[in-house]
Amino acid sequence: MEDKIRILVAKPGLDGHDRGAKVLARAFMEAGMEVIYTGIRRTPEQIAEVAVQEDVGVVALSCLSGAHNTLFPKVVELLREKGASDVLIIGGGVIPEEDVAFLKEKGVQEIFGPGTSLSVCVEYIRTHVKRET
Repeated sequence: MEDKIRILVAKPGLDGHDRGAKVLARAFMEAGMEVIYTGIRRTPEQIAEVAVQEDVGVVALSCLSGAHNTLFPKVVELLREKGASDVLIIGGGVIPEEDVAFLKEKGVQEIFGPGTSLSVCVEYIRTHVKRET
């Protein structure tokens, strides 16, 4: 039997709106994934620490505040420092198209904007998460 994909859904920074993150968390659970949700207003340090403690395969970051270019790369950097460079890191929220290339260059593997189908997010995770062999 295949192990469940463990995913951390996180809201870095001062963004207080988490409806989208909760919708994603529910979709991931319904797709058979094990979801840990950090809640709102978490620091990159808190997110990286929980990701390592919970041994997740995916970190899904959500940001609506406009601070994604600072917060997302910081989470990536901290995960690498903690030896979790194999974690799939994805992001979403209100992220301008012109910021996507920068975020990918910094280590965020994919960005999902408003209106992205939940099934697209689920399928991306299933096909890109690193599995234990």
